[in-house]
This record gives sequence, structure tokens and C-alpha cells, in this order.
Amino acid sequence: MSESRIFEGKTTNEAIEKGLKELRVSRNDVDIKVIENEEKRSFFDILAPRVVKVELTVKENREENKSVPEKKREYKVDEKALENAKNTVNEFLEKFLVATVGKETAYTCNIEENVIKVDIKEEQADFLIGYRGETLNAVQTLLTAIADKEAGEKVRVEVDALGYREKRKIALEELAEKIAKTVVRNRKSVTLEPMTPYERKIIHTKLQEHPKVKTVSIGEGTHRKVVVSLK
Repeated sequence: MSESRIFEGKTTNEAIEKGLKELRVSRNDVDIKVIENEEKRSFFDILAPRVVKVELTVKENREENKSVPEKKREYKVDEKALENAKNTVNEFLEKFLVATVGKETAYTCNIEENVIKVDIKEEQADFLIGYRGETLNAVQTLLTAIADKEAGEKVRVEVDALGYREKRKIALEELAEKIAKTVVRNRKSVTLEPMTPYERKIIHTKLQEHPKVKTVSIGEGTHRKVVVSLK
């Protein structure tokens, strides 16, 4: 039987977000029904805050039990447009690195399998990685926007620095194995901190063939995270 619960908030969205957090599901996993916008109707209570009630019903056919990596978007860009985008990214990056690092900086910018790949190799540019790759991801977002504008369509840009991506991948795979052992030992699910789609995919992929645990992503946007639980 589907699980249904009622949640309250000052706004409909607040009530829904509260419910999603407590149920540990995403918006796509529930049916939402606004029960009532309760307002105190007494003249003397007119300034009282509004209370919104919503009913969230967890869908029976939601794909919670599938430990499947999130789908990787396919980018197919005109070859000439992609080359122009790469040249523009290259020109911008050269000036950007001089401005931030303070000197000409060693890096590569190439097209590999329809993707513009940037690899910063200068040791003094390590600050561009940031806490758990946050600065690196911001640089990647910036370069992607530049490439998109030049090509006139979506272009995939991947940025790495000093081998950080591979090191982070190894660290996340080790974390996945550790969490899986914890879940099996304690028989309780574990919710990881919010991660990027790339990082969540590493966790899903590492554990998708695990005989005793499963993974699922919950939450929305930048708050999306992976939950590891028993099968």
C-alpha cells in the first residue's frame, strides 16, 4: 500500500519540501495534493500566519530499488562549431589563467569524443580546485557557457586540474565501499551529503552490482544526494 502523509508549511512549496525531506524521496516519487490553505478567519486573527497543508503519497511504481547510474547526456555538436568553441575557450582560458595565477600557465585544451577537455597542469593553479572541486566546477560552468555561446548550441566541456578528477573518483569509490559495509553491518540506510551529478554517478556505478545494498538519489537541484540502503 502507498504511504501517505500530511505536511504543513507557510507556503505550498515549503510544505512539499518538508515532506520530501522527511520521506527521503524526490518530487517525481510522490503524488501531491493540496488539502487546504488554512487561514484563521476571525477578524481578530487576520494577522495570523497562513498554514498550508499538503498530502504526499509515495508512488508504488517509483524506481527506488534500481541502483542505476544517472543517465549521461549525449552531446552531438557540428564539428566546425565545436572547433570554433574550442578555440574561443582556449583564448579565454589563456588570459584567465594569467590573470588568476599571475603568469602563463601550463594547460591543454583538446576535443576528445565530441567533448572539449581542459586539463590544467600548473602546480601553482591548485587553488582553482577549491573545496571538493567547487572552484573547478565553477570554472567548468563558465567555460561551458562560453562554448555554448560560440557554438550556438549545447557543448560539453570537462575541466580538470592536477589530476583532481581521478583522485576524487578514487576517494568516492572508497567511500562507497566503506558506506556499504556500514549499511550491511548496522542494517540502517545512510544518506550521503549533497553531490554533483558526476559524483553521484560514481557512487551509483560503484555499488550497482553490490549483492546486499542499493542506491537511490533523493532531493532536488544542488541538494540532491545519494542514499545507500539494504536490498
